[in-house]
Amino acid sequence: MRLDVVTIFPEYLEPLNVSLVGKARARGQLNVHVHDLRQWTYDRHSTVDDTPYGGGPGMVMKTEPWGDALDSALADGYETGSHEPALVVPTPSGQPFTQELAVELSERPWLLFAPARYEGIDRRVIDEYATRMPVHEVSIGDYVLAGGEAAVLVITEAVARLLPGVLGNAESHRDDSFAPGAMASLLEGPVYTKPPQWRGRGIPDVLLSGHHGKIARWRRDEALRRTTANRPDLIERCDPVAFDKKDREMLSILGWAPDPEGKPYGRFWRRPEGVEE
Repeated sequence: MRLDVVTIFPEYLEPLNVSLVGKARARGQLNVHVHDLRQWTYDRHSTVDDTPYGGGPGMVMKTEPWGDALDSALADGYETGSHEPALVVPTPSGQPFTQELAVELSERPWLLFAPARYEGIDRRVIDEYATRMPVHEVSIGDYVLAGGEAAVLVITEAVARLLPGVLGNAESHRDDSFAPGAMASLLEGPVYTKPPQWRGRGIPDVLLSGHHGKIARWRRDEALRRTTANRPDLIERCDPVAFDKKDREMLSILGWAPDPEGKPYGRFWRRPEGVEE
């Protein structure tokens, strides 16, 4: 996979040289190029922003530097054999970044990131490149950062770990929170390692039982328990077919019940009376 990042703070992307992403780069699994947007400015102050049309506070990033920078990155990529680029624009006004989207992006051979500063990039830039390639305007959360570089790091790490060979164990991400399949709408439960006793605290007996079926069920129940406590919205949105009989029994214990007006095993809602004794 090729990654290009255009930014006015190239040093912000230094973390791409460490941990899993850095190792993937060293092995040639990721080909990362960081471009300084100011290289495509043509005045002595290297200006990348200007006042917004219509008035108002803040500044808007200019069309010319962004257009020239993206054109240059694209030309270089095509020359080196990269194909099918997609533009990723981190912005609080974008679609939520989810594990599902991370999987989708991990299947592309080339991602081009355009992290903005100030009030954002002149809209015409996004509209222009949307005629040439898929554009993903992506939000990593319901908050506003000083710039999009931190979001680039988040998205890159989420995507890179899904590439074949990046994780030491190819099965590692199968049981992650939000992983496609059985965990698509659940949070992963607690995990434990040696020693079996620490400061008077043990680990659940089932994890020492060697009974793989009981362990799998315990982990599933703990995932349901954590999700109902921390992200009840996920349970409310979840397709009921994702829950088997044992799941429904646990949800009932945790104070949830199917919608009485829905079909059998309809969407689950918290009962007013709460958790069973």
